[in-house]
Amino acid sequence: MRVVLVGPPGAGKGTQAQFIASHLSIPKISTGDIFRHNVSTGTELGKQARAYMERGDLVPDEVTIAMVEARLAEDDAQAGFLLDGYPRNLPQAETLRKLLAEWDTRLDIVLELVVDDDEVVRRLSGRRTCRRCGRIWHVLFEPPAREGRCDDCGGELFQRDDDSELTIRHRLEVYAKQTQPLIAFYADEGILLGIDATGPVEEITARAMAALRRFLL
Repeated sequence: MRVVLVGPPGAGKGTQAQFIASHLSIPKISTGDIFRHNVSTGTELGKQARAYMERGDLVPDEVTIAMVEARLAEDDAQAGFLLDGYPRNLPQAETLRKLLAEWDTRLDIVLELVVDDDEVVRRLSGRRTCRRCGRIWHVLFEPPAREGRCDDCGGELFQRDDDSELTIRHRLEVYAKQTQPLIAFYADEGILLGIDATGPVEEITARAMAALRRFLL
């Protein structure tokens, strides 16, 4: 089965990608993992990406696409895969469609994790990071025993700049402009499936698998 997972920041894509891929016995392929592998192993694509990253520039689509194409060509992805974090925009989606067509295959389903903006803000703005050990707590979902202090090491907890409400709202605006058009793109192809991504992690996974099983029959 060939699956793409989409949804806004804070929707829980990384967590759900891991569980769903495991249930389906297919590799989870994320752009973050691909970038780290190419950069750390010093591939030619990794060197190109590092040059952009060190300048503080976004890695261009052609480099990202080349990395994804190389990963999808590996043996473990031939029977199926789950893409997390790719495609992020329409050009990437169109390129992926053309690539799979060249391989005489296509995506089976695009699974959208649906969660409203206020819930995303609640999830992400509540995170607190330990200055000493780096562990992440949450003021609502996983609060420390002592407010402002890490249970593990006693270090001070703080809110990272990218966890502030203002930054999160901006990220959601960027998502709406760049990634949201993918929803219409895949809906037109008839392969978009949305599920409610609120509630406990286990319940969201159960919803996802119940929806996907219809395509496995």
